[in-house]
Amino acid sequence: MGIGDKIENSKDQLAGKAKSATGDATDDEDLQAEGEAQETKGDLKAAGEKVKDAFK
Repeated sequence: MGIGDKIENSKDQLAGKAKSATGDATDDEDLQAEGEAQETKGDLKAAGEKVKDAFK
């Protein structure tokens, strides 16, 4: 996994956590769901990169 991929995945995870927390604090269910989805996207991409690295 390249450093650029790691940064991108971490960015998605952190942005998702921030959106989710903001949505929770403001009772904005749509923003909270969007944040959770973005965080999950980052997690899945990171997991996929780890699997690819394992087979190299």
